[in-house]
Amino acid sequence: MDRKRLVFALIFAVISILLGYAIYRVFFKKIPAEKPLQTGITDTSGTFPAIESGGPKEGSIGPTGLPISDTKITPTGQETGESQLRLPRTASGEEPRLKKVVEAEVLSPSPTKNGGAKFYNQEDGKFYRLNPDGSMTPLSDKVFFNVSKATWSPSNNESIIEYPDGANIYYNFDTGRQVSLPKHWEEFSFSPQGEKVAAKSMGLSPDNRWLITSNPDSSEIKLVEPMGKNADKVTVDWSPNKQIVALSRTGDSLGSDRQEVLLVGQNKENFKSIVVEGRGLKTAWSASGGKLLHSVYNARNDFKPELWIVNAEGDNIGSNRKLLNVSTWADKCAMPDERFAYCGVPTTLQTGAGFAPDLANDTPDLLYKIDTVTGIKTQIPLEGFHVINKIIISPDAKTLYFTGKNETGLNQVKL
Repeated sequence: MDRKRLVFALIFAVISILLGYAIYRVFFKKIPAEKPLQTGITDTSGTFPAIESGGPKEGSIGPTGLPISDTKITPTGQETGESQLRLPRTASGEEPRLKKVVEAEVLSPSPTKNGGAKFYNQEDGKFYRLNPDGSMTPLSDKVFFNVSKATWSPSNNESIIEYPDGANIYYNFDTGRQVSLPKHWEEFSFSPQGEKVAAKSMGLSPDNRWLITSNPDSSEIKLVEPMGKNADKVTVDWSPNKQIVALSRTGDSLGSDRQEVLLVGQNKENFKSIVVEGRGLKTAWSASGGKLLHSVYNARNDFKPELWIVNAEGDNIGSNRKLLNVSTWADKCAMPDERFAYCGVPTTLQTGAGFAPDLANDTPDLLYKIDTVTGIKTQIPLEGFHVINKIIISPDAKTLYFTGKNETGLNQVKL
């Protein structure tokens, strides 16, 4: 009997010890942090992939699709060897701060020559000029109800105003002159000096669909090129050097992940074409029109957008193509000169975001300054959650403005 009691006592002791250890492991033991995996980060700044490969360059790629620099700027201004994108500082040593300069719902912002901006206020139906000192001036006392888009002249105080029902008007804010434009005209683009506009004339029959130019008030119409059934493949976007009126994705077939893009001039010029490495072309001209920033997606990059830059002027058209290793759309960028681009870059992108951009509508963007010559990307710190919709930059490249997809107003960042 004593032996049985001893056995039971031992079994009870063992069970008690095991239960106690289990409780300790589950509730009290601290789990040590795992060491990060070593990914073999290498500096890729200033290098680009060979054009023949069409692929991204070697090295470490961050969550935004940007190559990671070797240098980190600490709060004291000292450099460390950790991999981090460099953050710019102001002259006083402080990081630049975001400022909301317009609270109302803003549509179609455009930079002004003096460093401000002009825009349509969707809340009161008026157009305004934002002055450099932060004050706002109405461009007119006239109210324009339910405007869907405004295309601004780059040199004159006038605009092509579009409405949801297809109605279009030309309006001069200095003189008050208003002219109704044909309802079958769409996708307007002013010439660099503002004396002409280009547009698509969309007749009911494909035989009557033309790329046209005219005076802003629709006088002196010129038929540039027939579009036929390919109107959806034409992007009207007058280049700053006045050479190119539109881009047409109607070149030779180069496979599922490449396409030839034709550059259309006013007078049937035989410009060279450019080749883009994917579909879903979005574009942004450099300040003088010498380069074309563009984004495409393809199977190689999981159908996510990627930025490229290429020469787009004269005999250099199509040369010096470079993959910038930035996963974003070109229409979230602006180039105030021939070298630097400012872009809103999503922190992460789902597979297929290239052909379904709405997938990124709830993904915050980071703002980057991209050196298209060296490949260096510098983050411009922003406060808060922003999904950048449109970026505009003042002519002196000192002030950047942007609108957001999930917020009202116009934001300002001093560069």
